[in-house]
Amino acid sequence: MKFIITLALKNLTRYKRRTIITSSAIALGLMMFILVDSLLMGAEYESVRNLKWYETSSARIMHEEYWNERMMRPLDLSISNPDSIIETLESNGIVATKRTTFSADMILNNIDFKEEGNMSVVVQAIDPERDNLVFRFENTLIEGRFVSSGANEINIGSWFAEDIGAKVGSYITLVTRGNGGFYEAMDLEIVGIINCPNPNVNRTLIMMPIDTASDYLAMGNSATEINILLKDSSDVEKEVAHIREILKIESTPYTIMDWKELARDYVAIAETKRGASGMILFLVFIIAAVGISNTMLMAMYERIRELGMMRALGMKDRSIQLLFIVEAGGIGLLGAIIGILFGSIANYFLVKYGINLGFILRDMDIGYRITSVMRGVWSVKTILTTLFSGLFLSMIVAYLPTRRALKMDIPSALHHQ
Repeated sequence: MKFIITLALKNLTRYKRRTIITSSAIALGLMMFILVDSLLMGAEYESVRNLKWYETSSARIMHEEYWNERMMRPLDLSISNPDSIIETLESNGIVATKRTTFSADMILNNIDFKEEGNMSVVVQAIDPERDNLVFRFENTLIEGRFVSSGANEINIGSWFAEDIGAKVGSYITLVTRGNGGFYEAMDLEIVGIINCPNPNVNRTLIMMPIDTASDYLAMGNSATEINILLKDSSDVEKEVAHIREILKIESTPYTIMDWKELARDYVAIAETKRGASGMILFLVFIIAAVGISNTMLMAMYERIRELGMMRALGMKDRSIQLLFIVEAGGIGLLGAIIGILFGSIANYFLVKYGINLGFILRDMDIGYRITSVMRGVWSVKTILTTLFSGLFLSMIVAYLPTRRALKMDIPSALHHQ
């Protein structure tokens, strides 16, 4: 065995040109596999993060009947004692904030807007003092300031503002139904424009102070939801179960849902995309495998005469086959190492700087919660898969032509062109 390994290593250095060409083909295919996998994993990771940071939070408490009626945003299905629940959560080291979500018609009647008219919108009434403890809007302002408690003012998403021609200082009118069914009109000043990494938020966001909204809507101290912050590393299901025990949710008219339940549509799309991503990676891997197979087959068939000479000198077929497989494994290992090296260098820039796809993502919703830059991530699993794929795929490809060549008689092998 030692002789075979030594001879295989000598052949790798003896046929330098073939070794370089074959290992380069393997390296290119496996490098592409690393980069595509990195981008797809990065898009999913950032989407989940941006979903929790700007849309759903980690978990949410609401009235048990609210979820089924959520499209109507019913104000009567609210939490009557949100402040006491938040105090209980905080006494157990859990950060939370209250919000009220409601639907309204937004009337554009200012010369600053691109056109007059009205549109249906969803408004988030937030607690300005606590909201940034759970959500991550603190560094997303690109113009103006955040809303203040008790003021008739709103923050608006940057893409939304651009679409309607809104500016800081512009006024809008919201017409909605209060708690009890009466109509209410609110004249609100735009005091800040928000640009966050979540495209859904940038397209639709309208935020106003919850105390101002409560006065207009006759909500009192009620809120439609309590959003909860959990550590990214925590087991969300266990934490949610823990919160249920703390608040004794089963004995109240409320329920708690984690971000996966709140974002069922995204999770379903993500699972579909994961299957599509797996298919893309499979195709990339097949392309790499075809490249490896092609170069390895050419290398093997070019050496049939050498194989015949070995047999003529008395070398056993089993030893010859093992020699070629070990040699192919060496080429595959070299190619995999080169592919991982250059793939890691390229992936470093994908992780740090990413690829700016803002010109696509601005006007087209691809499902991911990413506004512009798509970044990669590091994956030890992918690197190990790449390493072993280059090694074993090369050995498997080398086995077939070697086996076929060994079935030839020695004169035919020696005269092979």
